[in-house]
Amino acid sequence: MELYLNATSPYARLVRIVLLEKGLADAVALKWCDPWADNAELLKANPAGRIPALITEKGITLSESLLIAVYLDGVSPNKPMIPTAGLGEVLHLTGLGQNLMDAAFNTVIARKHYGNGIDDRDLGQRRSRAIQRLLKQLGSELGEKQKASPITLGEISIAVALDYLAFRLSEVSWKEENPQLQEWQAGVTARASFQQTAFC
Repeated sequence: MELYLNATSPYARLVRIVLLEKGLADAVALKWCDPWADNAELLKANPAGRIPALITEKGITLSESLLIAVYLDGVSPNKPMIPTAGLGEVLHLTGLGQNLMDAAFNTVIARKHYGNGIDDRDLGQRRSRAIQRLLKQLGSELGEKQKASPITLGEISIAVALDYLAFRLSEVSWKEENPQLQEWQAGVTARASFQQTAFC
């Protein structure tokens, strides 16, 4: 298999973590690229020019991090990250993590193209409010929750999103304001899969 990615995408990192947790890292060649450069190979794998993009062993191209994660979960014999038991809870947490990731990522991209002043516009304010609401809910739901073993896709999604906030939007001081959530996240990101894929 081949995976198109870069080192700063939270979506690509989520897929890399899934690969490691599912024991599939050695079965995938990592194709590092700049998605903003209209890389020809990436566009062939995903005409939208977005990462991550996966080419399966059968030559099928997959895009969107959560869809790739579902596929990888299904092709590995390791314990499922999207288990049938507790499916609703796992998908609920995955959605929260994905929404936080989207709000943070879109803030970063908007600033890159239009400057920090874009935060004061309606969409920028809406993203900021969404981030705060999501952090409040995550703090409430996960503050006293023990990290799972094996880990689920929901926990990966949330932990990656929180790491991305710290990496790209450090002014969002979620750790100081949510000490129990920070403790939960520290327990998840201590795993080797997170250490090996840290943002840089």
